[in-house]
Amino acid sequence: MILHVHSQLGEAVRAAARAAFAAELATVSFQYPPRAELGDLALTAPFDLAKTLRRKPREIAERLAAELSRAPGVRKAEVAGGGYVNVFLDRAPFARGVYDWVADPAPAARVPGQVIVEHTSINPNKAAHVGHLRNAILGDTFVSILRHRGRDVGVQNYIDDTGVQVADVVVGFRHVAGKSYDEVAELAGGARFDYYCWDLYAQVGEFYAADPARKKLQAETLHAIEEGGNETARLAELVAARIVECHLATMERLGIRYDLLAHERDILRLHFWDRAFELLEKAQAIRRETEGKNAGCWVLTMESEGADEDKIIVRSNGTVTYTGKDIAYQLWKMGHLDRDFRYRRQKRYDDGHVLWTTTSGEGEDGAPRFGHAREVYNVIDVGQSYPQRVVKAGVAALGHEEAAEGSHHLAYEKVVLSPATARAMGYAVSEEETAVKVSGRKGLGVKADDLVDALVTKARAEIDVREDAREGERRAADERGRAAREISMGALRYFLLKFGRTKIITFDMEEALAFTGETGPYIQNGVVRARNIRAKLEDEGHRVPDLVARARALDLGAWLAGEEGDEVWSLFMLMARSDEAAEQALRAEEVALLAKHAFAVAQAFHSYYQKPRYSVLHAETEELRALRTLVVDAFVRHMEVLTRVLGIPIPERM
Repeated sequence: MILHVHSQLGEAVRAAARAAFAAELATVSFQYPPRAELGDLALTAPFDLAKTLRRKPREIAERLAAELSRAPGVRKAEVAGGGYVNVFLDRAPFARGVYDWVADPAPAARVPGQVIVEHTSINPNKAAHVGHLRNAILGDTFVSILRHRGRDVGVQNYIDDTGVQVADVVVGFRHVAGKSYDEVAELAGGARFDYYCWDLYAQVGEFYAADPARKKLQAETLHAIEEGGNETARLAELVAARIVECHLATMERLGIRYDLLAHERDILRLHFWDRAFELLEKAQAIRRETEGKNAGCWVLTMESEGADEDKIIVRSNGTVTYTGKDIAYQLWKMGHLDRDFRYRRQKRYDDGHVLWTTTSGEGEDGAPRFGHAREVYNVIDVGQSYPQRVVKAGVAALGHEEAAEGSHHLAYEKVVLSPATARAMGYAVSEEETAVKVSGRKGLGVKADDLVDALVTKARAEIDVREDAREGERRAADERGRAAREISMGALRYFLLKFGRTKIITFDMEEALAFTGETGPYIQNGVVRARNIRAKLEDEGHRVPDLVARARALDLGAWLAGEEGDEVWSLFMLMARSDEAAEQALRAEEVALLAKHAFAVAQAFHSYYQKPRYSVLHAETEELRALRTLVVDAFVRHMEVLTRVLGIPIPERM
């Protein structure tokens, strides 16, 4: 809502600048004073105008303040400091507007052009670990914010089923475990196949280390997988397909889902890469090295600094690097490759949403139009920052400058575990260790499902303690289990969202599940308590809609001018800024901005309703009951939207 206020006041400022100084303002920016007594908004335009008008900012501010004081929705405007204009909004109509906005939120205006967000994209060779959860939760939330703000978004999960990691597991099944295709198929049909592959992948690392000559098996297997049409490729497809099913099940536990699974093998078999290579060679964007350590390799010509191996597009043995395949995939995403996948249905989610998958075989009718995006966001760890710049440079080298500009890398840092959490999950941790790191090659780290299970178990234990001590009716086992899953999901998602993308996260289970402090359960608890207040009002014969209607008819201005009103006003101002927080999260490509905003709103509500003198149920007058009910109802409605965008479920009871 505040963006609409900015727009309206911005027009008033432009009109005032034209009337007073015959000057045009391209943009009008507002800041927020540190204290309510200094105003609700601070205008910085006098400083911008001073540069062109060659007049003192304060002199300009006095003229603009006089004009703004007459603008609709403004109570007064004052000059402050060297040239700021502090704007005080008319509280009563603004508060009614905020309530209307949260009670019946209109969808954001549609933004033309499709956006593709690729996230999760786990190598399909073993179980997902806690670092993969950060990728998936970050990407899923970014998608949700984009859609909330009017973008048309397609969610893609890239399946690297022809890469080194899958090749290593195939080596493991054949040369370490000595399994036939049928034996692997039987294992794949059972439970925890991804856990089996986790251990096998670590054994392959030891297998190579024992005899470095065995490393040639990796290259031979990788080449056979890329070539396709052989038993090695058939085994790789079986392993990857089953692991992908495991990954999808893991992510669905956290409410994460996709529109398309894009398989790397299809990029090769449908000759996406061959076509991309032709285009790059024709544009002289790649060259074949004839000497040095990269002799025989095709590399992308780049001026920027970076590791030589990251510029390699095709290795000397003819296999294509990740970067090469990513360039072909990125060109397809942006609609600049005259090739397309075939598609078939992978699965149908409970609500009917269909997950599609690419195929190089026979496709199915009815697939949506994938690709052809205006912007693409790739959620990939920070270690791949330079290769992502190479991909962007490859797109630009073909003359697609706009597509290159629309290619974004959402880089993120790793996740480690606190020693206390690692010990709680059964890992041996020395006294000297400050964090437990992940190493898939060594089989070290915490599997995603194990972490989720541990969180659910801990949340359930806390619920059982509280329920068993409760007098009267207690929740049934299935209700407790559902609440434990929702609380743990909110705890995990918020913990992984509240940090900036480039911060290393040390995940601590106790901290994440706490009901106090900056946590998901703190936010959930605020909404649950506010809902309980509404429910108790109804139980006592007070209809919430009637109370809200009565409050709207009262003199809100007088109430909002008092001590209690100041606290309510701060809460309403925060809620009004949610659309701005969402847009800032998109512009900065930082979902933590919206996550922290949601916490700030919850914190402001906690601060208000915990004061006994502001009780709703025991209000001194019916007028105060009505006014406070309006606040509670506005908070619930608004937080239901914010938590939905963040993917944080709200339990019926905590």
